[in-house]
Amino acid sequence: MTNFLTRRGLLKTGAVTGAGLALPTIFTSGASAFTNEPTGGTVTLGFNVPQSGPYADEGADELRAFQLAVEHLNGEGDGGMMQTFSSQVLEGNGILGKKVEYVTGDTQTKSDAARASAKSMIEKDGAVMISGGSSSGVAVAVQGLCQEAGVIFMAGLTHSNDTTGKDKKANGFRHFFNAYMSGAALAPVLASQYGTDRKAYHLTADYTWGWTQEESIKAATESLGWETVNTVRTPLAATDFSSYITPILQTDADVLILNHYGGNMVNSLTNAVQFGLREKMVNGKQFEIVVPLYSRLMARGAGENVKGIFGSTNWHWSLQDAGSQAFVKSFGTKYGFPPSQAAHTCYVQTLLYADAVARAGSFNPCAVAEALEGYEFDGLGNGKTLYRADDHQCFKDVLVVKGKDNPTSEFDLLEVVEVTPVDQVTYAPDHPMFSGGALGSCNAGA
Repeated sequence: MTNFLTRRGLLKTGAVTGAGLALPTIFTSGASAFTNEPTGGTVTLGFNVPQSGPYADEGADELRAFQLAVEHLNGEGDGGMMQTFSSQVLEGNGILGKKVEYVTGDTQTKSDAARASAKSMIEKDGAVMISGGSSSGVAVAVQGLCQEAGVIFMAGLTHSNDTTGKDKKANGFRHFFNAYMSGAALAPVLASQYGTDRKAYHLTADYTWGWTQEESIKAATESLGWETVNTVRTPLAATDFSSYITPILQTDADVLILNHYGGNMVNSLTNAVQFGLREKMVNGKQFEIVVPLYSRLMARGAGENVKGIFGSTNWHWSLQDAGSQAFVKSFGTKYGFPPSQAAHTCYVQTLLYADAVARAGSFNPCAVAEALEGYEFDGLGNGKTLYRADDHQCFKDVLVVKGKDNPTSEFDLLEVVEVTPVDQVTYAPDHPMFSGGALGSCNAGA
């Protein structure tokens, strides 16, 4: 462990201490030592996912994974990744012997709705941990609420640099990779495939994830010699991107970078193909499209339009490590199809929370936070992984993928073209893209 940590300059810098600030009455739990301290034979987790809105497909798969994780924690099914997880402290008897129950909420892919549903799960249902995501705006909002409430937030799919950058919180932890990592992994592959003399036009979802994804891929490609022709923001609620595609035809851009996710990406890519961008020759070069953040669910929605298009992912079901294949088997047996990266992240975050509680011997959020900080683990996909103490960001290998030219099924749409080693995507805690916020102290809510 020491060699792995010191090699990256990521040694744990200290334990979380202190109970944090006093809470409003609505968040206190009587004489309990911390918010929603479990007192009976069960413990409740809150799963907050987009069941409606542009990221609903991701949310549905997240919920499937959460349900599977609860089954495994309670000793049902084949145990999945609990068998491959390096920690080996989870025994299938719940968490600290308490049966795991769960409640769900619909974020609607809206920050206010997400905060309201998370607040309800904490106040009314007694949730001791909240997880979920699919929108970084939602994740940042709910992470802030959990910090105030004195519960742990195990972020689901959130890719904005801000989640563990300027908006990081001591009660929040992210397993998913971020926009900087996508840029660092993708840029060398793009330079190899398309050259260093390119002119890029960005369409960007107008919220925290889009902003930091644009900043990250722009910086990474410009460092290799690419020129940025224009950057245009698009509403998250947009469904037709035709009016944003037309102006591209009037420029000398020869690459379109779609900083879009979920249904936004499916629609914008479809519009771009309909306008003939992929057949254009500009500056003597074939026009190309790049999708910095990919998912299998997006690829399925976009169909043949994804063929040959490069992007990055946090995880892919085709990985051959024991943990990934154990999860694919469990998920496939239960649901009849392979899991998405969103499902993988949410499943893993649930196990990591349970494992931290078990290792700490307590549900107290500050004890859990201390158990997660600087924690190195393996066996959950992506190889060795570290939860850095400085910012609660996981560091692991990143996958560069492209749409398959000859897929064998509706699930076999992406191929991994490079596994980018963790060293290439690691950055200093004070990197300018992640500055502006302090981690602060853990809040137990008492």
